[in-house]
Amino acid sequence: MDYKKVFDAFQHQKVLIIGDVMVDAYLWGRVERISPEAPVPVVSVDKRANRLGGAANVALNVKAMGAEPIPCAVIGKDRRGEDVLSLLEKREISQEAMVQSKYRKTTTKFRIIGNNTQMLRVDEETTQPLNHHEEEEFLKNCQQAIDNIRPDVIIFEDYDKGLITPAVIKLVVSQAKTLGIPVVADPKKKNFLEYRELALFKPNLKELREGLKLDGLQSFREIEKALLRLQDMQGHEKVMVTLSDKGLMISDGREVIRLPAHYRSIADVSGAGDTVVSIAALCLAQNMDLKDIAAISNLAGGLVCEQVGVVPVDKNTLLNEVIRLL
Repeated sequence: MDYKKVFDAFQHQKVLIIGDVMVDAYLWGRVERISPEAPVPVVSVDKRANRLGGAANVALNVKAMGAEPIPCAVIGKDRRGEDVLSLLEKREISQEAMVQSKYRKTTTKFRIIGNNTQMLRVDEETTQPLNHHEEEEFLKNCQQAIDNIRPDVIIFEDYDKGLITPAVIKLVVSQAKTLGIPVVADPKKKNFLEYRELALFKPNLKELREGLKLDGLQSFREIEKALLRLQDMQGHEKVMVTLSDKGLMISDGREVIRLPAHYRSIADVSGAGDTVVSIAALCLAQNMDLKDIAAISNLAGGLVCEQVGVVPVDKNTLLNEVIRLL
């Protein structure tokens, strides 16, 4: 396969990303002593940074690959919400499908990094489902976005923050099916079984266990059986389960492929799932075969783990790795 041609074709794709957009706020510094007040390290702050996180990190990964991301979300009408819009504008990412609500708090994850190691995370967020007014407005927004943009693929990036509801899933999947648009979901526990008949469903192992209420799932054989059971129950065309340092497993109902993780110098696993689903969706939209979708996504997820913090994958680095290893 001419992988360079495939990567060049990404620039013609539009990706609608429906999900929980958030801010990743960082405090970076040095740790040189323990606090006299409690047995905790003292971080002397050198710099601060705000970055796009959650579904917006999926948008960054899509953008990094040359495609056009359109995030579709409800954020707060607050200072952090303004930070999101400012960061999207700075990255030249569309804000046309974004909604601000006075009833919600923009999700912010504060990460404190000392000596290049994450010491603590503090979350500020609203997790209850959208109220009736918000849901009606968001449903209308999703519908208009699909009609106006006609994306090549739709990604649900679900962080269980209350944005994605059964009504949102039902409307989007139905409309996408009518228009022949493939839908991909990166789920969490709450809506796990609300997703049906998707082109690709991508839980991680923890989410697979929780979603199917299964304890254990230690051996590859047990995971494979659970994956096939999920696919049969929900009617998904493809299911891909990420297995952290053990790689991933993917099935189309006829074939099951397991790929081990590539050896990496792991610095931080934050955001790796966002990268995997982004690359998988782009490959899926190009009708790539099962093994290539899995292999390229697997490589991308490993690459971002080499850097501290939530960062998008680098297109040229990934292409070089794909050519070298595949």
